[in-house]
Amino acid sequence: MKSIISKRCMLVAVATMLFSFAPNFGGEGFEISLNGKVLVQQFGKNMDVVKTLNLETASPNDLLTIRYHHCGKVGKNRVIAIKDGQGKLLKEWRFKDVAEPVGEMSCKVQDLLNLKKGNDAVLKLYYASTELPNGRQLAAVSFAGKADHASLKK
Repeated sequence: MKSIISKRCMLVAVATMLFSFAPNFGGEGFEISLNGKVLVQQFGKNMDVVKTLNLETASPNDLLTIRYHHCGKVGKNRVIAIKDGQGKLLKEWRFKDVAEPVGEMSCKVQDLLNLKKGNDAVLKLYYASTELPNGRQLAAVSFAGKADHASLKK
């Protein structure tokens, strides 16, 4: 009898360990990629932490892609916005609704460089949708070391 109880306790302990290390699927989160390489990825409790997206080595023709996850739901009326350091809206991109839960939203790095003013410009990248009407800042965008965007044009 002791043997059966010991085996059951061991099974429960192993199952608990396996499930406690399992990833959280279906949660809210986002990914920011440059030419398919993920630069920033945040999910769950880390959503309010704003990271800096350094595009110093990016080419003007590089493609920045954002994917926002709404807990498995399809995001509607999706908008990516760029604001300056004072919160003034500089540009908005509106994206068509898609059938899959995580649709890609892309822009060229050149589009961001065109918004940069001065060497110490701070750009803030935001996302909003019907599901997230107040929006969320996804990242601060830095071009540290890029003094003049005109010299980057190919």
